[in-house]
Amino acid sequence: MAAKEFLMRANRIDTCINTKLDQVSSLRELACKATSTLSDTPSGGSRNVHSMSDIIDKMIDLENEINGDIDELVDVKKQVMAVIKRVPRAELRSLLEMKYLCNRTWEDIADALDYGLRQITRMHGCALEHVEALLREKS
Repeated sequence: MAAKEFLMRANRIDTCINTKLDQVSSLRELACKATSTLSDTPSGGSRNVHSMSDIIDKMIDLENEINGDIDELVDVKKQVMAVIKRVPRAELRSLLEMKYLCNRTWEDIADALDYGLRQITRMHGCALEHVEALLREKS
């Protein structure tokens, strides 16, 4: 596995979790709309309880998936952090942590480390070479 691919696994899982959280939020909104629509109808009519039940079931399933994804994210972040800790230069470790564990932009990283964007790009390349060597060593 290439260094960048290894480091970006946490970002991908995090994005997946956020997408699922958005889906749960949409389902909650739908459930609230269904509840208010049902409560505005005269009490003599029959309510569609099955659609509300289906929405709740989908929300529970998604929330269970999210919990599993969070567990996976924690494990992946531990693996990534273990490799980053072995990079020899502290500023390279900081760069990798900010980019791949905190999802910060290149501009934010440059400001935080007090370097220009070009220098950050060079440092990133050097950091990836170190990670690549550590991953080859590991396998």
